[in-house]
Amino acid sequence: MSDRAQHYYVPQPSHWMIFGSAALLCMAAGAAGWLNGWEPGRYIVFAGLAILAFMMARWFGDVVRESEGGKYGRWEDVSFRWGMSWFIFSEVMFFAAFFGALYYTRLLAVPDLGSIDNKLLWPDFAAQWPTAGPVFKDPFTPMAAWGIPALNTLLLLSSGVTVTIAHWALKEGKRAQLALFMLFTVALGVTFLCFQAYEYGHAYSDLNLKLSTGVYGSTFFMLTGFHGFHVTLGTLMLTVILARCLAGHFKPENHFAFEAVAWYWHFVDVVWLGLFIFVYWL
Repeated sequence: MSDRAQHYYVPQPSHWMIFGSAALLCMAAGAAGWLNGWEPGRYIVFAGLAILAFMMARWFGDVVRESEGGKYGRWEDVSFRWGMSWFIFSEVMFFAAFFGALYYTRLLAVPDLGSIDNKLLWPDFAAQWPTAGPVFKDPFTPMAAWGIPALNTLLLLSSGVTVTIAHWALKEGKRAQLALFMLFTVALGVTFLCFQAYEYGHAYSDLNLKLSTGVYGSTFFMLTGFHGFHVTLGTLMLTVILARCLAGHFKPENHFAFEAVAWYWHFVDVVWLGLFIFVYWL
Protein backbone atom coordinates (compact mmCIF):
# COMPACT_ATOMS: atom_id res chain seq x y z
CA MET A 1 0.00 0.00 0.00
CA SER A 2 1.36 3.43 -0.94
CA ASP A 3 2.25 6.10 1.62
CA ARG A 4 -0.51 8.32 0.21
CA ALA A 5 -3.13 5.67 0.92
CA GLN A 6 -1.95 5.28 4.55
CA HIS A 7 -1.10 8.86 5.45
CA TYR A 8 -3.69 11.55 6.22
CA TYR A 9 -2.51 15.00 5.18
CA VAL A 10 -2.75 17.62 7.94
CA PRO A 11 -2.08 21.18 6.70
CA GLN A 12 -0.33 23.87 8.68
CA PRO A 13 -2.55 25.91 11.08
CA SER A 14 -4.54 28.46 9.07
CA HIS A 15 -5.54 32.00 9.98
CA TRP A 16 -8.21 32.35 7.31
CA MET A 17 -11.12 31.38 9.61
CA ILE A 18 -10.35 34.50 11.66
CA PHE A 19 -10.95 36.58 8.53
CA GLY A 20 -14.17 34.65 7.91
CA SER A 21 -15.43 35.31 11.45
CA ALA A 22 -14.63 39.01 11.12
CA ALA A 23 -16.48 39.13 7.79
CA LEU A 24 -19.60 37.48 9.23
CA LEU A 25 -19.55 39.81 12.24
CA CYS A 26 -19.37 42.86 9.96
CA MET A 27 -22.20 41.60 7.75
CA ALA A 28 -24.49 40.71 10.67
CA ALA A 29 -23.87 43.89 12.65
CA GLY A 30 -23.98 46.08 9.55
CA ALA A 31 -27.21 44.50 8.31
CA ALA A 32 -28.87 44.98 11.71
CA GLY A 33 -27.90 48.66 11.70
CA TRP A 34 -28.85 49.13 8.05
CA LEU A 35 -32.33 47.65 8.52
CA ASN A 36 -32.87 49.95 11.50
CA GLY A 37 -31.98 53.10 9.60
CA TRP A 38 -28.30 53.45 10.59
CA GLU A 39 -26.63 54.74 7.42
CA PRO A 40 -23.07 53.42 8.06
CA GLY A 41 -24.55 49.93 8.36
CA ARG A 42 -24.56 49.41 4.59
CA TYR A 43 -20.85 50.22 4.34
CA ILE A 44 -20.07 47.77 7.13
CA VAL A 45 -22.00 45.09 5.21
CA PHE A 46 -19.99 45.82 2.06
CA ALA A 47 -16.75 45.74 4.06
CA GLY A 48 -17.75 42.34 5.44
CA LEU A 49 -18.47 41.06 1.94
CA ALA A 50 -15.08 42.30 0.74
CA ILE A 51 -13.30 40.57 3.63
CA LEU A 52 -15.25 37.38 2.94
CA ALA A 53 -14.36 37.45 -0.77
CA PHE A 54 -10.67 38.00 0.08
CA MET A 55 -10.72 35.15 2.60
CA MET A 56 -12.40 32.73 0.21
CA ALA A 57 -10.04 33.54 -2.65
CA ARG A 58 -6.93 33.02 -0.54
CA TRP A 59 -8.14 30.03 1.47
CA PHE A 60 -9.55 28.16 -1.51
CA GLY A 61 -6.38 29.00 -3.40
CA ASP A 62 -4.38 27.21 -0.71
CA VAL A 63 -6.65 24.15 -0.99
CA VAL A 64 -6.36 24.10 -4.79
CA ARG A 65 -2.56 24.21 -4.59
CA GLU A 66 -2.58 21.37 -2.06
CA SER A 67 -4.89 19.29 -4.27
CA GLU A 68 -2.91 19.88 -7.44
CA GLY A 69 0.28 19.20 -5.51
CA GLY A 70 -0.85 15.64 -4.85
CA LYS A 71 -1.24 16.02 -1.09
CA TYR A 72 -4.75 14.51 -0.98
CA GLY A 73 -5.45 10.78 -1.16
CA ARG A 74 -8.30 8.40 -0.47
CA TRP A 75 -8.79 9.31 3.19
CA GLU A 76 -8.88 13.03 2.46
CA ASP A 77 -11.44 12.36 -0.25
CA VAL A 78 -13.66 10.51 2.25
CA SER A 79 -13.37 13.41 4.71
CA PHE A 80 -14.28 15.94 2.03
CA ARG A 81 -17.34 13.93 1.03
CA TRP A 82 -18.57 13.66 4.60
CA GLY A 83 -17.90 17.34 5.19
CA MET A 84 -19.83 18.42 2.11
CA SER A 85 -22.68 16.05 2.95
CA TRP A 86 -23.07 17.52 6.43
CA PHE A 87 -22.81 21.04 5.06
CA ILE A 88 -25.67 20.41 2.61
CA PHE A 89 -27.66 18.79 5.42
CA SER A 90 -27.23 21.95 7.49
CA GLU A 91 -28.49 23.96 4.52
CA VAL A 92 -31.51 21.65 4.25
CA MET A 93 -32.31 22.39 7.91
CA PHE A 94 -31.80 26.11 7.30
CA PHE A 95 -34.42 26.21 4.57
CA ALA A 96 -36.66 23.77 6.45
CA ALA A 97 -36.95 26.38 9.21
CA PHE A 98 -38.20 29.02 6.77
CA PHE A 99 -40.54 26.61 5.00
CA GLY A 100 -41.80 25.64 8.45
CA ALA A 101 -42.49 29.30 9.26
CA LEU A 102 -44.44 29.61 6.01
CA TYR A 103 -46.43 26.45 6.81
CA TYR A 104 -47.20 27.64 10.34
CA THR A 105 -48.32 31.05 9.13
CA ARG A 106 -50.53 29.86 6.27
CA LEU A 107 -52.15 26.78 7.79
CA LEU A 108 -52.19 27.53 11.51
CA ALA A 109 -51.72 31.17 12.49
CA VAL A 110 -53.93 32.83 9.87
CA PRO A 111 -56.88 30.39 10.33
CA ASP A 112 -56.57 30.75 14.12
CA LEU A 113 -56.80 34.53 13.85
CA GLY A 114 -59.80 34.14 11.58
CA SER A 115 -61.57 32.00 14.19
CA ILE A 116 -61.47 34.86 16.69
CA ASP A 117 -64.28 37.39 16.75
CA ASN A 118 -62.65 40.02 14.56
CA LYS A 119 -64.74 42.76 16.11
CA LEU A 120 -62.67 42.31 19.24
CA LEU A 121 -59.34 42.51 17.42
CA TRP A 122 -59.06 43.76 13.82
CA PRO A 123 -62.39 44.50 12.13
CA ASP A 124 -60.98 44.48 8.58
CA PHE A 125 -58.91 41.30 8.90
CA ALA A 126 -59.66 38.45 6.45
CA ALA A 127 -58.25 35.02 7.24
CA GLN A 128 -57.00 34.20 3.75
CA TRP A 129 -53.63 33.86 2.07
CA PRO A 130 -51.80 35.89 0.94
CA THR A 131 -52.20 38.35 3.77
CA ALA A 132 -49.95 41.06 5.12
CA GLY A 133 -51.41 40.56 8.58
CA PRO A 134 -54.01 42.34 10.66
CA VAL A 135 -51.98 45.52 11.16
CA PHE A 136 -50.54 46.24 7.70
CA LYS A 137 -53.08 48.33 5.74
CA ASP A 138 -51.33 49.36 2.51
CA PRO A 139 -52.64 47.42 -0.52
CA PHE A 140 -50.17 45.15 -2.33
CA THR A 141 -50.22 42.62 -5.15
CA PRO A 142 -48.80 39.13 -4.52
CA MET A 143 -46.18 37.81 -6.91
CA ALA A 144 -47.64 35.69 -9.72
CA ALA A 145 -46.15 32.27 -10.48
CA TRP A 146 -46.43 32.36 -14.27
CA GLY A 147 -43.93 34.75 -15.75
CA ILE A 148 -40.43 35.33 -14.43
CA PRO A 149 -40.74 32.67 -11.64
CA ALA A 150 -41.72 30.00 -14.18
CA LEU A 151 -38.93 31.12 -16.51
CA ASN A 152 -36.43 30.98 -13.64
CA THR A 153 -37.63 27.46 -12.86
CA LEU A 154 -36.85 26.44 -16.43
CA LEU A 155 -33.43 28.12 -16.22
CA LEU A 156 -32.43 26.34 -13.00
CA LEU A 157 -33.69 22.95 -14.15
CA SER A 158 -31.77 23.41 -17.41
CA SER A 159 -28.63 24.31 -15.46
CA GLY A 160 -28.97 21.07 -13.50
CA VAL A 161 -28.96 19.21 -16.81
CA THR A 162 -25.93 21.08 -18.17
CA VAL A 163 -23.82 20.54 -15.05
CA THR A 164 -24.69 16.82 -15.18
CA ILE A 165 -23.59 16.66 -18.82
CA ALA A 166 -20.38 18.47 -17.88
CA HIS A 167 -19.75 15.93 -15.11
CA TRP A 168 -20.26 13.07 -17.55
CA ALA A 169 -17.84 14.74 -20.00
CA LEU A 170 -15.23 15.06 -17.25
CA LYS A 171 -15.48 11.36 -16.40
CA GLU A 172 -15.15 10.51 -20.10
CA GLY A 173 -12.14 12.80 -20.54
CA LYS A 174 -13.92 15.10 -23.02
CA ARG A 175 -12.39 18.40 -21.94
CA ALA A 176 -13.92 20.61 -24.65
CA GLN A 177 -17.43 19.39 -23.89
CA LEU A 178 -16.73 19.79 -20.19
CA ALA A 179 -15.75 23.45 -20.59
CA LEU A 180 -18.66 24.21 -22.92
CA PHE A 181 -21.37 22.83 -20.64
CA MET A 182 -19.80 24.40 -17.56
CA LEU A 183 -19.98 27.71 -19.41
CA PHE A 184 -23.65 27.03 -20.16
CA THR A 185 -24.28 26.32 -16.46
CA VAL A 186 -22.63 29.54 -15.31
CA ALA A 187 -24.55 31.53 -17.93
CA LEU A 188 -27.86 30.03 -16.79
CA GLY A 189 -27.08 30.86 -13.17
CA VAL A 190 -26.22 34.47 -14.03
CA THR A 191 -29.39 34.79 -16.12
CA PHE A 192 -31.46 33.50 -13.19
CA LEU A 193 -29.96 36.14 -10.90
CA CYS A 194 -30.62 38.92 -13.41
CA PHE A 195 -34.27 37.91 -13.71
CA GLN A 196 -34.62 37.73 -9.93
CA ALA A 197 -33.12 41.21 -9.54
CA TYR A 198 -35.65 42.49 -12.09
CA GLU A 199 -38.45 40.68 -10.22
CA TYR A 200 -37.46 42.36 -6.95
CA GLY A 201 -37.45 45.78 -8.61
CA HIS A 202 -40.88 45.08 -10.08
CA ALA A 203 -42.17 43.95 -6.68
CA TYR A 204 -41.00 47.12 -4.94
CA SER A 205 -41.97 49.64 -7.61
CA ASP A 206 -45.14 48.17 -9.14
CA LEU A 207 -46.64 45.71 -6.64
CA ASN A 208 -45.86 47.52 -3.36
CA LEU A 209 -44.50 44.15 -2.21
CA LYS A 210 -41.61 44.73 0.19
CA LEU A 211 -39.85 43.03 3.07
CA SER A 212 -41.95 45.23 5.35
CA THR A 213 -45.25 44.08 3.77
CA GLY A 214 -46.33 42.12 6.80
CA VAL A 215 -46.10 38.37 7.05
CA TYR A 216 -46.44 37.69 3.30
CA GLY A 217 -43.66 40.11 2.37
CA SER A 218 -41.31 38.86 5.08
CA THR A 219 -41.75 35.16 4.23
CA PHE A 220 -41.55 35.84 0.48
CA PHE A 221 -38.33 37.85 0.61
CA MET A 222 -36.67 35.75 3.30
CA LEU A 223 -37.18 32.53 1.32
CA THR A 224 -36.47 33.87 -2.16
CA GLY A 225 -33.73 36.21 -0.94
CA PHE A 226 -31.76 33.54 0.88
CA HIS A 227 -32.20 31.24 -2.10
CA GLY A 228 -30.90 33.98 -4.38
CA PHE A 229 -27.89 34.36 -2.07
CA HIS A 230 -27.23 30.62 -2.39
CA VAL A 231 -27.55 30.83 -6.18
CA THR A 232 -25.02 33.66 -6.14
CA LEU A 233 -22.57 31.57 -4.12
CA GLY A 234 -23.22 28.57 -6.35
CA THR A 235 -22.60 30.61 -9.49
CA LEU A 236 -19.33 31.88 -8.06
CA MET A 237 -18.27 28.33 -7.23
CA LEU A 238 -19.23 27.14 -10.71
CA THR A 239 -17.16 29.97 -12.19
CA VAL A 240 -14.14 28.89 -10.16
CA ILE A 241 -14.66 25.29 -11.27
CA LEU A 242 -14.92 26.46 -14.90
CA ALA A 243 -11.63 28.34 -14.55
CA ARG A 244 -10.01 25.24 -13.07
CA CYS A 245 -11.36 23.10 -15.91
CA LEU A 246 -9.87 25.52 -18.44
CA ALA A 247 -6.58 25.36 -16.51
CA GLY A 248 -6.51 21.56 -16.93
CA HIS A 249 -7.38 20.65 -13.35
CA PHE A 250 -9.34 17.51 -12.37
CA LYS A 251 -8.92 13.96 -13.59
CA PRO A 252 -11.65 11.50 -14.60
CA GLU A 253 -10.94 9.41 -11.49
CA ASN A 254 -10.26 12.28 -9.05
CA HIS A 255 -12.41 15.41 -9.13
CA PHE A 256 -14.30 15.78 -5.88
CA ALA A 257 -14.20 19.60 -5.96
CA PHE A 258 -16.27 19.42 -9.14
CA GLU A 259 -18.66 16.91 -7.57
CA ALA A 260 -19.07 19.01 -4.42
CA VAL A 261 -20.13 22.06 -6.41
CA ALA A 262 -22.46 19.92 -8.54
CA TRP A 263 -24.06 18.56 -5.35
CA TYR A 264 -24.57 22.07 -4.06
CA TRP A 265 -26.07 23.23 -7.35
CA HIS A 266 -28.54 20.34 -7.45
CA PHE A 267 -29.54 21.24 -3.88
CA VAL A 268 -30.19 24.81 -5.01
CA ASP A 269 -32.38 23.44 -7.83
CA VAL A 270 -34.48 21.34 -5.46
CA VAL A 271 -34.99 24.24 -3.04
CA TRP A 272 -36.19 26.43 -5.91
CA LEU A 273 -38.76 23.82 -6.91
CA GLY A 274 -40.12 23.98 -3.36
CA LEU A 275 -40.18 27.77 -3.52
CA PHE A 276 -41.96 27.82 -6.86
CA ILE A 277 -44.65 25.43 -5.64
CA PHE A 278 -45.28 26.71 -2.10
CA VAL A 279 -44.38 30.41 -2.36
CA TYR A 280 -45.37 31.38 -5.91
CA TRP A 281 -47.91 28.82 -7.11
CA LEU A 282 -50.07 27.61 -4.21
